[in-house]
Amino acid sequence: MDVLLTDVSAGYNFSSDDNQAMVAQMARDFAEKNIRPHVMEWDEAQTFPVELFKQMGELGMMGVLVPEEYGGSGFGYFEYVTVIAEIAKVCGAIGLSVAAHNSLCTGHILAFGTDEQKKRWLPKLATAEWIGAWGLTEANTGSDALHMSTTAVLEGDYYVVNGAKNWITHGKSGNIAVVMVRTGEKGDSHGISALVIEKGTPGFTHGKKENKLGMRASETTELVFDNCRVPKENLLGAEGQGFAQAMKVLDGGRISIAALSLGIAKGAFQAALAYSKERKQFGQPISNFQGISFKLADMATEIEAAELLIMQAADLKNRHLPVTKQSAMAKYYASEVAVRTATEAIQIFGGYGYTKDFPVEKFYRDAKLCTIGEGTSEIQKIVISREILR
Repeated sequence: MDVLLTDVSAGYNFSSDDNQAMVAQMARDFAEKNIRPHVMEWDEAQTFPVELFKQMGELGMMGVLVPEEYGGSGFGYFEYVTVIAEIAKVCGAIGLSVAAHNSLCTGHILAFGTDEQKKRWLPKLATAEWIGAWGLTEANTGSDALHMSTTAVLEGDYYVVNGAKNWITHGKSGNIAVVMVRTGEKGDSHGISALVIEKGTPGFTHGKKENKLGMRASETTELVFDNCRVPKENLLGAEGQGFAQAMKVLDGGRISIAALSLGIAKGAFQAALAYSKERKQFGQPISNFQGISFKLADMATEIEAAELLIMQAADLKNRHLPVTKQSAMAKYYASEVAVRTATEAIQIFGGYGYTKDFPVEKFYRDAKLCTIGEGTSEIQKIVISREILR
C-alpha cells in the first residue's frame, strides 16, 4: 500500500463543515425548483438554458473557486465538488456546464492570468454575466494535443489565429474562450500558448452544434478561427506555456468530471433504491430479493469509494499539493462507477427503465460522456501508471 500512496496521505481531512452543508442545501434546493421540472424538456429539445446559469451566477455557483475580490464565492474544492454533484444528481448536462465554466475557462484565467487579466474577466465569469468556453481538442488531435493545427502568429500587437476546435462546451453561447494555439512546431510541448478570445472578435465564430447521445442540454459546438486578430495582452502567461498550463487545468478539471460522475451515480442509485421499495412482484417489494439487494449493495459501495477518491483529490487541491495521480484516479473510477450504476439502475427498473417516463434512461445516456471527456478512461490509466512507475 505504501508504494501507491503519497507521503501526504496521512494528512487527509474529509470532514465537512457548515459551508459545505450550506452550499449543498442551496444547490439541492435550486436544482429541485429550477432544474428538475425542465430536465426532459431541455434534453429533448437540446436547449442550453442560458438564463438558468445567470441565476446560478447570482447564487455564486458559477464562480465557486474565484476569490471574493474578483466577484466570486471564495470557496475551496470541497464546496466546488459539492455544487457539481448536487446539480448532477438532477441533471448531468447542467452539472457538466457548471463544471466546464468553473474549472476550465474560469479556472485557467484564475490560475495563470495576471492581476489585470483577472480583474478584467473573472468578475463577469464568476457571476455568469459571461459564459466561458475552453478550447484544446481538435478534430484530428483528441488525446494528441501536441499535434494541434490551430496556429497563432504574432503580427505587431496581435496574434493572428487560424484553425478550429471541436467538442467545445458553450462554443456557441459562450462570451469568452481560453484557446490553446500552436505558436511553435508540432510535437513541441513548448510550442503551444493560451489565448483569451472574446466573442465578437472578428474572425471568431462557431461551427456546427453536435447532436449528442446524452448531456443534450449542455451545448457542444466547434470553434472556428479565420484570421482572427487577438491582442497580445490576451496571452495567458508566457508564449510556449500553454501546454503545461492546460495539463494543470485538466488536473482540476478531472476532479470536476469525477464530481459530475458522482452526482449522476447518486441520482441513478437514489431512483433505483426508491423504485425497488415501491415495485412489488410475487407479493413483496423487489428490494427483498437478493438479486436486487446485492445490486444496490454494489452500487452503494462503489459510490462511497468514488466519493472518497474525489475528496482525497479535492483535499490535495485545496492544499496546493500535487494532484495529478489522485485526480486521474478519481475521474477514472468515478466515471466508470457512474456508467455501471446507471446500467444497473435500468436493470432494476426493468422495462420501465428503458422509457423516458422514468429518470434512469437519462442518467444512463449522460454517464457515458464522463468516461470520455477531459481524457478518456484509457488516458487516465496512462496518467496513473506513469505516476506510480516514477
